[in-house]
Amino acid sequence: MSGSGGRSTGRGGAGYAANSYRTHALVLRTYKLGEADRIIVLLTPGHGQIRAVAKGVRRTTSKFGATLEPFMLSRLQLVHGRNLDIITQAESVTPYGQWIAQDYDAYSAASAMVETAERLTVSDIAEVSENGGGVEAPSQYRLLHGALAALARGTHAPRLLLYSYLLRSLATAGWAASFTTCSRCGAPGPHRSVNVTLGGSVCDDCRPPGSATPDPATVELLAALQSGRWEVADAAPDQASREAAGIVSGYLQFHLERHLKSLSVMDQSP
Repeated sequence: MSGSGGRSTGRGGAGYAANSYRTHALVLRTYKLGEADRIIVLLTPGHGQIRAVAKGVRRTTSKFGATLEPFMLSRLQLVHGRNLDIITQAESVTPYGQWIAQDYDAYSAASAMVETAERLTVSDIAEVSENGGGVEAPSQYRLLHGALAALARGTHAPRLLLYSYLLRSLATAGWAASFTTCSRCGAPGPHRSVNVTLGGSVCDDCRPPGSATPDPATVELLAALQSGRWEVADAAPDQASREAAGIVSGYLQFHLERHLKSLSVMDQSP
């Protein structure tokens, strides 16, 4: 076990115990704070998104080590604070970050994943404080955990893992795209047109002007990524992957109302 601090004794000890809690957490992002501290943005299965301070973590003598770097899965002990919680102990569970950092595409995909997770779970904070856990937090946590683990293992191409994660995380947030039926009338597909603002594929009768007409292989790939049919996704041609990237990026931007910086970097890489 690494970290600084432990259970207090004497005056204030009971208060410390009441405000202290333990949780597994995926590290989403870090920010510098003062000369030696960092703010760590975490996603947890039971407490949603947490912003906490790791005191002294930037010092060379810090015992936190790499346990609080992005993409890492750690077991933490924290104390509730007025504005930010405080990390008192940190133990590495699985060093996804170390493995992912060895591959540029995997690192870029992971960066886009955690940025998306941060955006999708930030609204859980109010619910967590009132109800002890965001409604979507456990599902979003499991999705991100599985995606980072797959990136670390190199199970599939990083870009395909990213697109699959983005579609699934948006679906979990209530914005499920449809690529097998018409997103407006429900007519069974496949359909040749896709409209991001309407939520996916559209039939000829529902197709509004300006809808995209991707290659049928692209629509098949999108449906496979949404449902996790990796035998189809892995066999998709490169052109379908490139075309799917634009559709998924547009769908994400439409619902988050912003374009992610990390996704822009991924789109620009060869």
